[in-house]
Amino acid sequence: MQGETAYIGIKEIKPLARIAEPNGCRTTGGDGKSGCDSKSGSADVPEHIWDKIKNHPCYSEEAHHHYARMHVAVAPACNIQCNYCNRKYDCANESRPGVVSERLTPEQASKKVLAVASAIPQMTVLGIAGPGDPLANPEKTFRTFELISKKAPDIKLCLSTNGLALPGLMDRIVQYNIDHVTITINMVDPEIGQHIYPWIFWNHRRWAGLDAAKIIHEHQMEGLEMLTARGILAKINSVMIPGINDAHLIEVNREVKKRGAFLHNIMPLISSPEHGTVFGLNGQRGPTAHELKALQDQCEEGAMNVMRHCRQCRADAVGLLGEDRSGEFSTDTIEAMDVKYDLDARRVYHELVEEQRDARLAARQDALAGLDGEASDIRILVAVATKGEGRINEHFGHAGEFQIYELSTAGAKFVGHRRVDLYCQGGYGDEDALPSVVRAINDCHAVMVAKIGGCPSDELRDAGIDPVEDYAHELIEQSAIAYFKEYLAAVKSGQIEHQARGDAAIRQGAYIAAA
Repeated sequence: MQGETAYIGIKEIKPLARIAEPNGCRTTGGDGKSGCDSKSGSADVPEHIWDKIKNHPCYSEEAHHHYARMHVAVAPACNIQCNYCNRKYDCANESRPGVVSERLTPEQASKKVLAVASAIPQMTVLGIAGPGDPLANPEKTFRTFELISKKAPDIKLCLSTNGLALPGLMDRIVQYNIDHVTITINMVDPEIGQHIYPWIFWNHRRWAGLDAAKIIHEHQMEGLEMLTARGILAKINSVMIPGINDAHLIEVNREVKKRGAFLHNIMPLISSPEHGTVFGLNGQRGPTAHELKALQDQCEEGAMNVMRHCRQCRADAVGLLGEDRSGEFSTDTIEAMDVKYDLDARRVYHELVEEQRDARLAARQDALAGLDGEASDIRILVAVATKGEGRINEHFGHAGEFQIYELSTAGAKFVGHRRVDLYCQGGYGDEDALPSVVRAINDCHAVMVAKIGGCPSDELRDAGIDPVEDYAHELIEQSAIAYFKEYLAAVKSGQIEHQARGDAAIRQGAYIAAA
């Protein structure tokens, strides 16, 4: 690796092999008028908002198929203890907030960002999200942002915080042009909060119980209002904890919307004993896929942008959402690189990305035109096996997750993803894994794949799920809409009888945890 150059010049630009189908959030924003990035793109949002989200993979569901993000782990300390968090555990194959393999100095982080942005030209966003809290480590956090902003002015700067120190550091956030801030807000009632946060460290002392929850609540609300007043986009993360704050998150959604939050990301609790968290060790379960979707749907009805594409990333994640290329950029690897940051070449690459986005938008609009005149209240879910490029291009047995789309006469709407055990192991189907895969998608009417074997096809049909290979390597939404048209035609002609799968699946207890 000695002397290796991380450099993307105009001649080095390759076809966009990692780019996938666009899909906007389609929901209205806090003002009830503008969505975060609907299918028609910039026409639906004010221009100054569009400029901030159009290539931000976390704030735009459409952009996350096209653009990458990275996190740098420069903030080890935390000022809050959460019952769902343990930053001491690290598995290289695990995606969980707070997990890192290496902690970096601001100088190391700066060089790593330049190297990644040169090697991955669709990387547009730098975030600091831990492994502790960025604002509990203000000098390291802001020094990192200072170094990056000077050398890579085209990269968006973001941070994710619990909000405890947010009000007191607002001026520095503005100073460094950090215009995307995520706050984790799990409650707006301290009575509930005391069951989530055992203690906080504030004003040179440790606070516990109800007192701790009151302080963090007040600081979170104040910080959110300050962000809104300064025109900084605020995303709210909430961890859904069944039996503790699940029903309460409706109230959280209302309160953060009232204070100008742009986007609400409701995430499932990750609760496994091996992580060593309080919730993991006491048996607290995470929500099922259906419970999570139902809550997200309910919050969306209140005209709030709801994020569905979150992957609960590591604090050192690199790449597109849903992938992690951090292993390619270890400290030793970066130190051996001769990094040359070519701003002009990155701009050219982004222009190519936008051309592909426009072409896929046109294809989607053509497909939607085929639904004109259709009148039906039928809605179905389909699972899609994809490895990127916006296409149905993954073998059923090789899928580690399925993307879930809701189909109706309004088109195809992305509503989430389901992680599954790999069915194919070493070239052979794992019959023990197949039931868990079926359970993960058994509220879906179909699974769209590039290829599938006879045995899993039969099992899926027995479970009432249609295995579909007809659209292999075609665009996802265009194909999903075509499938839905065929489904509606079959229902109208009496060839099949439509059945709502969700209720039956719930009664069977067939859902698995979304995480």
